[in-house]
Amino acid sequence: MKKIFLLVGLVSAILANASAFLFSNPFENYDGYEAWLHYTPVQNQELLEDYKQAFLRISLPEEDATIKVLKAEIERALPLLLGENPVFTHDDTDRVGIRFALKKDLSTASTASLTQELGGEGFTIYKVGAQWMVVAESSKGLLYGMFHWIKSLRLEQPLSNMDITSTPKVQYRMTNHWDNLNRRVERGYAGLSIWEWETLPEYSHPRYADYARLLASLGLNSVILNNVNADPRILNNEFLNKIRTIAQALHPYGIDVFLSINYQSPMRIGGLETADPLDAQVEEWWAQKATQIYDLIPNFGGFLVKADSEGQPGPFAYGRDHAVGANVLARAVKPFGGVVIWRAFVYSPEQEDRFREAFDEFVPLDGKFESNVILQTKNGPIDFQPREPFSPLFGAMENTNTMLELQITQEYFGFSNHLAYQGTLFEEVLRADTYAKGTGSTVADVITAKVFDYEFTGMAGVLNIGTDRNWTRHPFVQSSWYAFGALAWNPYRNSQEIAEEWVRLTFGQEQQLVATITHMMMISREAGVNYRMPLGLTHLYAQGHHYGPAPWTADLPRPDWTAVYYHKADKNGIGFDRTSTGSNAIEQYNEPLKSQFATPEETPEELLLWFHHLPWNYTMKSGKTLWDELVLHYYKGVDQVQEMQVLWNELEGRVDDERFQQVRALLAIQHKDAKRWRDSCVLYFQSFSQLPLPDGLETPEHDLEYYKSLEKTLFIPDVWYGN
Repeated sequence: MKKIFLLVGLVSAILANASAFLFSNPFENYDGYEAWLHYTPVQNQELLEDYKQAFLRISLPEEDATIKVLKAEIERALPLLLGENPVFTHDDTDRVGIRFALKKDLSTASTASLTQELGGEGFTIYKVGAQWMVVAESSKGLLYGMFHWIKSLRLEQPLSNMDITSTPKVQYRMTNHWDNLNRRVERGYAGLSIWEWETLPEYSHPRYADYARLLASLGLNSVILNNVNADPRILNNEFLNKIRTIAQALHPYGIDVFLSINYQSPMRIGGLETADPLDAQVEEWWAQKATQIYDLIPNFGGFLVKADSEGQPGPFAYGRDHAVGANVLARAVKPFGGVVIWRAFVYSPEQEDRFREAFDEFVPLDGKFESNVILQTKNGPIDFQPREPFSPLFGAMENTNTMLELQITQEYFGFSNHLAYQGTLFEEVLRADTYAKGTGSTVADVITAKVFDYEFTGMAGVLNIGTDRNWTRHPFVQSSWYAFGALAWNPYRNSQEIAEEWVRLTFGQEQQLVATITHMMMISREAGVNYRMPLGLTHLYAQGHHYGPAPWTADLPRPDWTAVYYHKADKNGIGFDRTSTGSNAIEQYNEPLKSQFATPEETPEELLLWFHHLPWNYTMKSGKTLWDELVLHYYKGVDQVQEMQVLWNELEGRVDDERFQQVRALLAIQHKDAKRWRDSCVLYFQSFSQLPLPDGLETPEHDLEYYKSLEKTLFIPDVWYGN
């Protein structure tokens, strides 16, 4: 009998192991390092056979550095996707399944059907007879085409869906690093800077090329290596030689490098007595520095500048404006095809309303900048808040190249602790209509030069990845990185479609799994708005770290660093009056927005308190009072996090265990934080409204003084402040 039991047990174990082998999760050993490029076997057997017949014999053009990495990617991908190694050839006959070719190498007959211009980075994939073609004007375009083709295989697209012509709608598609030379990362929540300054230039860490691979797979083409609060040493000979090594690692992937500079560099490292942009010695110093950089780094793109903002030096010290300050740099890099990206993030303590500052400061300078200057403007008029109206600078600078700056790192969304897919935020601003030339002048239209005839266009994403194995610590922050890349290539894409795509690439193809995780992502940003700052409230964070709530913050050196400056809650009501009876910031918008924002009845309720100070008993569209509506939004935000928890828990056993446990724990942290935000804000604002909570809501567990004490007693990661 004992032998029978042993035999039964052995058979059961064998069957269990076989089952585990046959139905094992292809992401079981996924650690996040390869992000959306983690290649797993094609599951659809019919498609698998189609792919094998079509794509295993591959023709490539003459090899250069970019074609070399393209080939390496195919060699990595196809054995994992299709279970067989590809065969490479330079043969252009029908025996080749898929041919990668530069357009210049093809006959006129082969390209007769190509009616759309591809530019330097676009690509087209089409079929001629039995052969598939990937055609581009450059090796970089072929690289982008290859990544799109591989993605189509991973998403298990039928062959009939693979014909595509795609060109980027934005020229500079860049990530911005706020990395310091001591490797601490400002607003970075995933470890140290990936740039190992201490081992450069001798050692090029493999992570640099792996990072470039991820960027190229999204069609991103530029990286700003260092913090906008720039250390002047970045331009000295020692660091330029280190940067050269990084640039060489990124170059095969089509990535140009940019540097943030300190405006006083001619004094701080150049030995001059001034940094006045109209001083001839200063102009000569910048010209020589640009020449030195381009001699060392051919794939150098130019400079990024944060000037006269948050203590950073700039041309104001010499009585010069932003245009004069930018132009001296622009002239230095212009002979090499470089650009200067000048940040519009400025605000002064004298301004009545920080909302107005950038518009009032830059619009009078429109047309005064050199043609190779790009004004980099944050999506909103304040500072990457959970929800802002779009910056009125979009649609106001007809004669100045203007690009969009977005934040991927979650400075205001719970660091790397909270799930907050930013694709919905990005789409919201891109679809906002500026009415610069009537209806249909969206922010996306502005930054793609459809509204004004810009020479240069761009989108920047503040990424701040780190040395954590999965780059972003919270697995879902990768989804915002992915969404930024997709929208930088095509700002007209849909954020839900992008979310579904990312889930399928990083969790698998099972339909219900994809639907569940996508739904979580699509409600996550709105949940973050609801439990932090609903109905147009803003900047209620504890100052410095920006993690927890502190709507009571007052009495700081600058009023616009306090929370009370923004919400203006009192016994009569809440909100910032930006109409003609207040700061009149609404005058910066084009009609019909100006008229729409002038009255609370016409203002979208999600922006209501951005533009109006209203009484607590103001009647909302729901028929509820402003107080009740505000409180209900706070409670809804907590409920939405709880919904995400329930949905995630249902996925146990269908998601690899390591990620499942990590995200489950992080959602528990987020739920706790959301309740703290809700209770802190509701109790604080109740101290002014003196009104009861709506019926049926649980009362906060503690009193207001308890929540105030948390601001100083809870552990907050040591981060660098200011951006």
